[in-house]
Amino acid sequence: MKRGMLLGFIGIVCFSLTLPATSVAVPYFGETIVGLGRTVIAAIIVSILFIIKKEALPNKRQFGSLVIVAVGAVLAFPLLTTYAMQSLPVSHGAIEVALLPLATAGFALWRGGERPSKRYWIASTIGAISVLIYAVYLGLGQLQKGDIALIAAILLLGLSYAEGGKLSKKLGSWQVIAWAILIGAPFFIIPVGLSVTVEMFEAPFKAWISLFYLGVVSQFLAYVAWYGGMSLGGIARVGQIQYLQPFLMIGFSVLFLGESITWLTLVLAIIVVICVIIGKNAPVINKESHH
Repeated sequence: MKRGMLLGFIGIVCFSLTLPATSVAVPYFGETIVGLGRTVIAAIIVSILFIIKKEALPNKRQFGSLVIVAVGAVLAFPLLTTYAMQSLPVSHGAIEVALLPLATAGFALWRGGERPSKRYWIASTIGAISVLIYAVYLGLGQLQKGDIALIAAILLLGLSYAEGGKLSKKLGSWQVIAWAILIGAPFFIIPVGLSVTVEMFEAPFKAWISLFYLGVVSQFLAYVAWYGGMSLGGIARVGQIQYLQPFLMIGFSVLFLGESITWLTLVLAIIVVICVIIGKNAPVINKESHH
């Protein structure tokens, strides 16, 4: 249980650097390289791992689940967030990402056979409302195209989180994202190859570091920790750690991008952390264990 929470936390810290890294890389490499190229980078690492470990092929049913994971985590989330980060500040994007635990829990009910208790839902709702208050406070009154792209990304990622968390119990945590990367990568090689220009090689060091961070950590290693955490500690319970993500993201955007931070951010961070603790300790009924 504790190991599951720790792995989940490591995954979230790694994910929290995804939007800041995207924000740094997009001006130099463009949407296609940043959104899809990260999967091509990850696929090279995964291929080497699979050759060394001689991994068995997933069965037909597992392959169907892996396609769902690939659509959300490998295609939709990177592409839609890359598009959104061209027009939105990271602190804005971070707030919407905070709705991810509710999406994950909803899909966990549908796909993962988990039934969170009333206390879990109350804690989740308070957490989500705190995040929305913060969004309103920042004056994000109207929805921009970037907002719509982010919300769609979050719904699709929530589904792939729940699906991946369930599948990792049978297939293994790193294997889930690894197979999803290998399913997606062949479709990305041509658009990525066509998007490469000579100017890109003159991009500064920070842009290259950001791109490789997205490929190696955001697209692969962070998922290994995250799915591992969910398979050990339960999808809905470990999913609560995601409430820390917007505040970690805002912290990183202050640290690396020089965005500003307010006292309200800190107050809401505390409220959200309390919700995470309450939700983490709330009982979760697993329907599958009742059969």
